[in-house]
Amino acid sequence: MTPTPALTWAQLRDLKCAELEGAADGWGKSSNRADAARDRIEQQLLTGLRDTQEGEAAQAAVARLRQLGRNFQYVYTECGLLRTTLNSLSHEMKAQQRALNEALDDAAALRLTVQADGSVTYPAAGVGLIDGAAVRGGTASSSGLPGLVPPSGLVAPNPNAAKAQDIADRVTGAVRAAAEIDWRYAGILRRLKAEEGLKVPDSTWKDAAGDAEAVRGAAGAYLKDAIPHDASPAERRDWWAGLTQEQREEYLAVYPDQIGNLDGIPALIRDAANRDNLRLLIGELEGRDDERSVTQLAGLREIDRQLGAGTRPGEPPMYLLGVSDEGNGRAIVAFGNPDTAKNVAAYVPGLNTSLDEDFAKNDLKRARDTAIATREIDSSSATVAWLGYDAPQLLDGLDSLDVMGDERAEVGGRQFGGFMEGLAASNEKDDPHMVAIGHSYGSRTVGAATQEGGGMSAVDDIVLVGSPGVGVDRAEELGVGREHVFVGAAENDTVTRAPSKFQTSLGGVAGPPGLAVGELLDRSDLWFGRDPASEGFGATRFRSDEGPPLVGPGGFSFGAHSQYFERSGADSVSADNIALIAAGKAHKIKLEEPR
Repeated sequence: MTPTPALTWAQLRDLKCAELEGAADGWGKSSNRADAARDRIEQQLLTGLRDTQEGEAAQAAVARLRQLGRNFQYVYTECGLLRTTLNSLSHEMKAQQRALNEALDDAAALRLTVQADGSVTYPAAGVGLIDGAAVRGGTASSSGLPGLVPPSGLVAPNPNAAKAQDIADRVTGAVRAAAEIDWRYAGILRRLKAEEGLKVPDSTWKDAAGDAEAVRGAAGAYLKDAIPHDASPAERRDWWAGLTQEQREEYLAVYPDQIGNLDGIPALIRDAANRDNLRLLIGELEGRDDERSVTQLAGLREIDRQLGAGTRPGEPPMYLLGVSDEGNGRAIVAFGNPDTAKNVAAYVPGLNTSLDEDFAKNDLKRARDTAIATREIDSSSATVAWLGYDAPQLLDGLDSLDVMGDERAEVGGRQFGGFMEGLAASNEKDDPHMVAIGHSYGSRTVGAATQEGGGMSAVDDIVLVGSPGVGVDRAEELGVGREHVFVGAAENDTVTRAPSKFQTSLGGVAGPPGLAVGELLDRSDLWFGRDPASEGFGATRFRSDEGPPLVGPGGFSFGAHSQYFERSGADSVSADNIALIAAGKAHKIKLEEPR
């Protein structure tokens, strides 16, 4: 049962909520100073040190500065939580003050007297049915129980009694609600205290994650309910633009997970929110020993390491546009600012991709390499690695069969379409050139995105590599025009030669002598529709290295399926072609005949 500390209506009436808000402002200033200090460390001191110093001493200094930056990040987070807690407390108390004052004003207008204990006295009024005398007055008090219906008979009720009872109930209700609010927030404020010492280890971030969860639970009506989850990306952009600076700071402090993953919010804001949420997620997962948590923690740590390492010469800066432990994990990382770039490409990975160390190293490298190659053609370019859905996993029990189905692609397609719409909404250019790149099952996800609602109206070009089909049979069905659909299919990539559903359903049925069942059917028919590299599909096929054979001297190899983005080998023609398309120079790509 929730304790209700003693509180009188006079104390509630006289409560100075402005003092709570003043204290909140003070904590807000401390939070902002810590954030500014962290930014100076990460953007100036660390960058300068890496660019000018080498050796063990420099590495040690970098490690210390990174720790100091994280300490300031912790101060920023906790002070921000304190600010929002106090503002939310004031917000809820003001509501009860208004309810109380309305009841007191009504009592004064009716000439009723509210006693110190909340009971209400009322004077004699009305006329008795027998003697004609005024019905005597009395006192109404609230027990918190439903009111009793007065007995019928010859006794006329005092017309003031019901009015007094209503006011007594309202006064008591406001006081009890305020006492519960006070008790609830006192517990949260007691919890918001830092540990002693200068280091902020992962265990402390685990506590900070719990603190944030507690404040979120309390501040729902104050902040969360206003977040426009059901709005369009353009409407979310306008909502954020219409907030005051203080409101923005509170949302970033208390709801970094929601603001950071909200399509339509500017990239710089999402990055700031997600870097904070990344530390909170690491704190939450730290110490858990289940396989999913251990796997995701390794991926998050690698992303954190790359963010902390800074930008090396010739590489675009990283922006964390999304991160979550939902499902198999979510991570959206941009190389280059997608809000200021003229060319924006988003890469969707496929089969067996999840938030793990492999994704953080290899899939992010694909996006980084593509961004570097694209920026060599046009410096106003950015590339995004988008893991915003649960891709099918080969070793996932019965769920492994999802790779043969459409459901995950369709769910992911809806999410990816919203993300691309959000990039278009927050981009500062008049008409940005936007490209969707789907690899493996990710190409099926891109295909699904084009079939949702009005399709991907923000996308200009589509690139499909290592594709088992995209859910449609002709390039023009993707909504961007067949001349804007480009396909890379390595000769030794077995995924691009997967059998169709019809072929698979026939199993071992034999055809005429000397003719395999597959040869009876259209060989361009893949599992998810016609082969995008086939002539019948109608897309533009670009050159790709044939890749290693499935069975070679070294045994089995699926290298041909994963090499499309490689730039380190002797033949980087596929990666070069993808970069040309992403940079808006598709007329320069090297072509290959359709199948």
